[in-house]
Amino acid sequence: MNSNPLSQYFRQPAIFIRLPSDGKFYPQGTIEPTVNNEYPVLPMTTLDEITYRTPDALFNGSALVSVIQSCVPNIKNAWAMPSMDIDSVLVAIRIATYGHELDVTSECPACAEENSYGVDLRLIMDNIASPNYKDSMKLGDLEIFFCPMSYKQMNDNSMQQFEDQKAMQILQAGDSDDNTKLKQLGEVLKKITTVTTNALAQNIALVKTPQAQVTDPSHITEWLANCDRNMFNKIRDYIIDNKRQAELPALDVKCADCSHDYKQPFTLDMSNFFVGAS
Repeated sequence: MNSNPLSQYFRQPAIFIRLPSDGKFYPQGTIEPTVNNEYPVLPMTTLDEITYRTPDALFNGSALVSVIQSCVPNIKNAWAMPSMDIDSVLVAIRIATYGHELDVTSECPACAEENSYGVDLRLIMDNIASPNYKDSMKLGDLEIFFCPMSYKQMNDNSMQQFEDQKAMQILQAGDSDDNTKLKQLGEVLKKITTVTTNALAQNIALVKTPQAQVTDPSHITEWLANCDRNMFNKIRDYIIDNKRQAELPALDVKCADCSHDYKQPFTLDMSNFFVGAS
């Protein structure tokens, strides 16, 4: 088979990054490790950009998976990647494709003036922290060890939450009688509780008891559904606090109109993070 004489002009890695996970928590075969734990990131192709302009693909997660596997070829199955790596990878792809400067607009909370400013995405990358999955949580004679959700789990939960919220809105806007609404509301709330319980279980790798080490997801889910509310809330709060460690840092902004200093949350809004950049 003849090699393409234009292959030397194919896209090349633009940057190299270390993943917050250090390549851990990936199922076997879903990532190709590197010797120094630094992973090459390629700029997006035209097809990648078109993929990001497809709303349905963006909503169901397939766009993100396709672009990550295209731009970070060492990640063989982006559905399986731990959620803690997603922000770093997306920022890296954005830098590799368009450069490290990103124009951002925000509204001053003091005077409502719209401010435009540039963000250096390299600084964002440097300040992305990794959640602590080394420490365990002890509750009585139980010891609980945690793990990050995969992108597939995170995306499935997000889609289910969206469906539940939509069902709640339709229910509230409907013209059913009060008794029917209460019954339907109870069913929706029960579904929301089940989704929350399943999501918490997906963040637990192991529960040690004096007699056993439990890793079966169905056993962990059943335990969460039947433990007392104080234990449930402590586990939920621990998982939430741990995830907050990896949230993208807020931006420090000074209003150009009134000089008010404020914090602007920085989020990766996929609807415009890649589209329209130059």
